[in-house]
Amino acid sequence: MSRVYNFSAGPAVLPEEVLQELADEMMDYNGTGMSVMEMSHRSKAYQEIIDTAEQDIRDLMNIPDNYKVLFLQGGASQQFAMIPMNLMKNGVADYIVTGQWAKKAYQEACKYGKANKIASSEDKTFSYIPDCSDLPISEDADYVYICENNTIYGTKYKKLPNTKGKILVSDVSSCFLSEPVDVTKYGIIYGGVQKNIGPAGVVIVIIREDLITEDVLPGTPTMLQYKTHADNGSMYNTPPAYGIYVCGKVFKWLKKMGGLEAMKKHNEEKAKILYDFLDESKLFKGTVVKEDRSLMNVPFVTGNEELDAKFVKEAKAAGFENLKGHRTVGGMRASIYNAMPKEGVQKLVEFMKKFEAENI
Repeated sequence: MSRVYNFSAGPAVLPEEVLQELADEMMDYNGTGMSVMEMSHRSKAYQEIIDTAEQDIRDLMNIPDNYKVLFLQGGASQQFAMIPMNLMKNGVADYIVTGQWAKKAYQEACKYGKANKIASSEDKTFSYIPDCSDLPISEDADYVYICENNTIYGTKYKKLPNTKGKILVSDVSSCFLSEPVDVTKYGIIYGGVQKNIGPAGVVIVIIREDLITEDVLPGTPTMLQYKTHADNGSMYNTPPAYGIYVCGKVFKWLKKMGGLEAMKKHNEEKAKILYDFLDESKLFKGTVVKEDRSLMNVPFVTGNEELDAKFVKEAKAAGFENLKGHRTVGGMRASIYNAMPKEGVQKLVEFMKKFEAENI
């Protein structure tokens, strides 16, 4: 069977050449006579894998030396608790709620201290990013939290909030490594890798060293303290070894593709093909205000639920997988991450044009 065009929001499409390399090395990694899946994380061969992966992501993102890179488990959702447990020194944090995941992070933080929802776009089904130039930042806030790209709703911060000197914490799960970022603007920038980097099971946390302390909330489990992982090179316990190895392969692929500047250009070109079509279509329309559109996740609707269902069904039969929108929005969503080739988006638009002609 030939490969489909996979528009899944995550776990998501991976670069074909990376998948081929993984297949080639499955039985014997680099002459070790075993798969990375079977390898001791304490072995010299594995130490080299994780060290190289860390160096490559540092190179890609220009991560300064005073930031640690941690390869952890528990997904982004575990960070919703880990962040307040480690950072809520005053017991106060400000949250900007622009989607389901920011909302869940806010609700989790409420368990550990006073979480303030200082801005939200829930009034219009999270279809825009609120103005964050002059927010009521709490004087004693330990940090300000955002979800930078909203997978479900297809919005993206084009400008970071004015945190008025407070630490910025950002979940970048669905836009990780899709464009250059200035790491120094964040205290913590983190994301699950299963959307844009690797298989599910790894979360990468990039954290400024001064935020890694023993001064955590009473009762914080050893495994949920950043210091535990920072002091042990992400090897306090057995790490998600194979997943990290795959991430490392993707970092190498990104470097080969020209780094994050090149990826941004590639992603802008892909997104433009789809957004331009949606803007002129008589049947389909995007659900996000233009200035806040994500390059990674593109939700759209026909305005008719039966027609949406028909489109998803026919698209699947034509080799376009996972186009059904999230249940909270309905309609369709095309996730066009780094590894989605431009050809995939072009083919999708051709199919949409055909469907429109037959159903209008």
